[in-house]
Formats: sequence, structure tokens, C-alpha cells
Amino acid sequence: MFTQIKTSKENKEVVSLLTRKLGLGTENVIARMAYTYSLSKDRKLDLNSIKDSSGKEYSKSVLFGEYHDIYLGLVCVHYGLYKTDKDIGRYIKMHVDDGLQLLNEEVNSRSNIDGFDFITEKINTGINLITF
Repeated sequence: MFTQIKTSKENKEVVSLLTRKLGLGTENVIARMAYTYSLSKDRKLDLNSIKDSSGKEYSKSVLFGEYHDIYLGLVCVHYGLYKTDKDIGRYIKMHVDDGLQLLNEEVNSRSNIDGFDFITEKINTGINLITF
């Protein structure tokens, strides 16, 4: 069962930078965003490509708060896993690391974006993708 993860060494600094630049709350908020952003790309990550675990450590309760079952369910549905699968923590770690890299690239490519504008843009993009 998943109890904690550690980001890669490289992403320890990335999460701090994104937290300061976006101003959306604490580092765990950025890590949650990274996790869901990575999953939203609808890609399956390969466990053989997992990065080191020398970075920021998050317990399940710090990373996902009171909604840990929902966040856990996202990765279970994405990979077709049961909630007690031994690899869930590794998949979560990979998607946090992947999402941090994706967010960092996107935020750095735009010079004057703040967290509110960034989130609003992502919400609008998602709404526009919904087809009725």
C-alpha cells in the first residue's frame, strides 16, 4: 500500500521554484497539480523509467490530504489497478515527477504568468475539450 513517495533529486528544486513562481500555496499543492497534470496527458508511464528518489518526501496524507482515495482512484483507473497493488506508489511517484517536469517547462516558457492565470487557462482549455 502507498504510504509515501520521494520525488527525484532534480524535482526537489523544481517543486520549490514552481511553488514560489505560481504562488498557489504550499509545495504539496504544486505536487498534486503535477500529479493530475501528468495523468491528464493520458500517457502510460513505464515503471522501468522511474527516476531516483533523492528529492522531496511526501506522505500520503500530506500529498493528497483528505481526498487521498480520489487521487489514488485516478491512478488505479488509469492503469487498471486495484488500490492495494504493490506498484501504486511507484506510479504516483512517476506521475508527480513527470508532472513537475511538464509544469516547469510550460511555466518557464512564459515569462509573466502567475498561478491564477495559469490555472484559469487550464480550466478553460479543459472546458473547451468537453463535447456534448
